[in-house]
Amino acid sequence: MPRYYTVGEANRTLPLVKGIVADIVSTHRELEKRAEAYRSVEAETSAGQARHDALNAEIQELTWSVNRFIGELHELGVLFKGFGEGLVDFFSTLNGRPVFLCWKLGEERVEWWHELEAGFVGRQEIPRELLGQDTGGEGE
Repeated sequence: MPRYYTVGEANRTLPLVKGIVADIVSTHRELEKRAEAYRSVEAETSAGQARHDALNAEIQELTWSVNRFIGELHELGVLFKGFGEGLVDFFSTLNGRPVFLCWKLGEERVEWWHELEAGFVGRQEIPRELLGQDTGGEGE
């Protein structure tokens, strides 16, 4: 059973979420750099094989770190949705139906929502009258 957040709860959790998402995005960038280097290394010499093996170990460590950070979000009941934008969703309700509150790295507050199936392209602003309320999820 997912955890449902009110807008207020999501915003109070945001400092922790921001830190985790920033870690995910920066670690993923490093992972991509190592993967590119790994693909370009010629492993036919002993020096090349040693570099290949070292990069492979770094890739495994970075992958483990990214997965651990994503696990931290899941423990909070927050879904990670994208490396490029650092996008996350919080389960919530709006007018009695389940929706996602949507936030991406760089935004100051949770101010967007979308239908469960809509994704980022379906983002809509949370109605202003709900932004200051904390009603336990119902109506938000």
